Amino acid sequence: MSSAYDLPKGIHILIADASAVVRRILSRELERSGAVISLVDDGEKALKRTTTGEFDLVIADMDLPGIGGIELCRRLKANQRTQQIPVVIMDSQESEDAVKRGYHAGATACISKIQPKDTLLDDIANVLKKATFQKGRLILVVDDSLTVRSLVSKSLKGAGFSIIQAENGRVAMEIMRHEKPDLILSDIDMPEMSGEAFCQAVHADPVFASIPFVVMSANNQRPIMRRMLQLGADSYLVKPFNVEQLVITVEKLLSDQLLLLHKEKERLEIEQRLILASITSLCNALEARDSYTRGHSEAVSDIASRIALQMGIPREEVELIRLGGKLHDLGKIGVIDSVLLKPGKLSDEEFAIIKRHPVIGGEILRPVPSMAPILPIVLYHHERIDGKGYPEGLTGSSIPLWARITAVGDTYHALTSDRPYRKGMPRDKALEIIQQASGTQLCPDCVDAFMAMEFRDGLPVCPEKASSDTDIDSPEEEATGSCRDARAS
Repeated sequence: MSSAYDLPKGIHILIADASAVVRRILSRELERSGAVISLVDDGEKALKRTTTGEFDLVIADMDLPGIGGIELCRRLKANQRTQQIPVVIMDSQESEDAVKRGYHAGATACISKIQPKDTLLDDIANVLKKATFQKGRLILVVDDSLTVRSLVSKSLKGAGFSIIQAENGRVAMEIMRHEKPDLILSDIDMPEMSGEAFCQAVHADPVFASIPFVVMSANNQRPIMRRMLQLGADSYLVKPFNVEQLVITVEKLLSDQLLLLHKEKERLEIEQRLILASITSLCNALEARDSYTRGHSEAVSDIASRIALQMGIPREEVELIRLGGKLHDLGKIGVIDSVLLKPGKLSDEEFAIIKRHPVIGGEILRPVPSMAPILPIVLYHHERIDGKGYPEGLTGSSIPLWARITAVGDTYHALTSDRPYRKGMPRDKALEIIQQASGTQLCPDCVDAFMAMEFRDGLPVCPEKASSDTDIDSPEEEATGSCRDARAS
């Protein structure tokens, strides 16, 4: 089964087919995708099993013994408790007439058994994906006729949609300020605000302009209908229309919308990969310039992600913290070599230059929307709890949590790493200094999590290379990295 059509985990499917072979093949493959499967071999049993309304999908053979697949579908759609369950009818004859009867009975899809197994399973998964997307989708029905609104609403509710109603365009616009629909069905002739004016108002508002808009019109209103299509309406239905036309139109527009969403998601994923590759190249260029930075960002990323896990932060957020750790010193790419690579003490002016690297990193990432979650790490990993950090002098909890976590990892690795002017200190000495910095430079909660993790899961640390009397500056200065932590007096 194509990975593009993976099923929602735990979805409950009833398979009704007289063939034990078909039942076995379908159940085995669908269970692999995470579905829960129930099996019956005739229509009566299927009808009995579905009375609870517990199933998310029914797959029924056209030629079921007892009650056939089409009659089973018709009865399910006539029952208020089961009418929202999508039904897939399988046909081994590929009869065009049977397919029409299946759709007329309310089937979500009619598919052929005479096709490769993978294609059959993809068809089923497609139906489920569409049904999952459409389930509970909110349709706004706008018509001054209560009868029309009621009939349309009843038909769409039977297909699994949620409905809100309005008697004219003005009321509809008021409703939309509080509840945004997924699709709009609108009449043309209405008091106070006509369908044409309503359509124009919807498409003039960027918040609502992307909502599919369907015009319901009489046959003699075609000129107005054409104008509404030019204004942005997506489709139309000519009154009187039947339930099948209505549901098919709505489902097609929502399916098209789903396809567009998937394409946009794929485009954004490709864009993000390209951007990340470009940023990684910048980081590699930085590491090639500065021997200390080489490996430092990776180590900080590893430590910060471990602290985050220790604090119970969800794994998807931990991965963002890991990425932020890798990029936290990105801004050093904008620091001139004479400052970044200076082996001796820095002057106050030089130290001020290197303190700009969080801001430079933020300026590099800010135009990239997908990097927004990690921007606070890059900007604020040198802020201090007591407000004496940079670039903004934030205090306490006003410093974003992810930046506070990264600051602990940054400080620890700086303390235990070799520098041109000193050896890295022993682990125990570094831990002692970090503990002393808790509540002033570093976040106490993050330090506590780090200390607990350190002694429990064997966090990788630098070898003990130096004596305990190693001469160091403050941990905050150590974490500044390439500034060499020393300024000329």
